[in-house]
This record gives sequence, C-alpha cells and structure tokens, in this order.
Amino acid sequence: MPEWKDTVNLPRTAFPMKANLPTSEPETLARWRAMDLYGQIRARRAGAPKFVLHDGPPYANGNIHIGTALNKILKEFVVKSRSMAGFDAPYVVGYDCHGLPIELQVDRELGPKKAPDVRRGLLPRVPRLRGALRRHDERKFQRLGILGTWTPRT
Repeated sequence: MPEWKDTVNLPRTAFPMKANLPTSEPETLARWRAMDLYGQIRARRAGAPKFVLHDGPPYANGNIHIGTALNKILKEFVVKSRSMAGFDAPYVVGYDCHGLPIELQVDRELGPKKAPDVRRGLLPRVPRLRGALRRHDERKFQRLGILGTWTPRT
C-alpha cells in the first residue's frame, strides 16, 4: 500500500512544517527589535496625515484570553492598514485600567518592592504603577507580534 504523502502533489519549499513557536516567536521579536522595525515604520510615515485609534487599557479582567488577543490584534490590524495606506498611524497603548484586576496582579508581582504607602492600603505612586503595568503588558502583547509604543515617552 502506498504512503498517502507520496500520492499528493505538494510544492517543495524551505518553509518549515513545524511552527516551533516557543523558539521562533522570541527570535522574530528579537530580530524586529534589533532592526527597530516599529521605529522604521514611524520614521517612514513622519509628516503624513495622522490616523489615531484611541485604544483603551490592554485588558481589565486579569489574564489575557482569546477575546483580549483578538481585540488587540484587530486594532493593530487597523493601525497597520492605515499606515500602509500612507497615514502616520502610531499604536500607543492606553493605561486607564479602571477595573483594577491588572493593578492587583501587578501589586502581587511587586510584593515587598511596593512603596510603604501601599502596605497601608494606598496605591503606589502613579509612575511606579504605570511602569509595572507597562512591563506586565509588554510580556503579554509583544508575544502576539503587536508593534507599538511600549516604552514611555520622555
């Protein structure tokens, strides 16, 4: 009996049959960072008509899930398509996490590094909290391949 794979006429490519995402994703993201892909896109569109998509908080209900990923990927798709259409379309993540689950998660991660006022039940200073939230989100959304302004503007 013949092998089924021998009966199908498929093209020969160098494209791997296995995605191997745990290895290939970090390599792709590192390559994009090394070549400053997002910076190059931003530089090419400098001075073009603006397109701004007002994006809210990354997610306000704890861990990332498929709905959250779809939301961010679709928003980035709109931003990228507008950029390819000739607009200056930056992608900047918003950080008004009115639902508090992200803040609670980051609060747990900070642990003893929290400011003394947190131990008394008050929120940490806003810049420290925003920085911790941003680092938390970078780990989640950059793995989806979303290009954007992830570092605070100075």
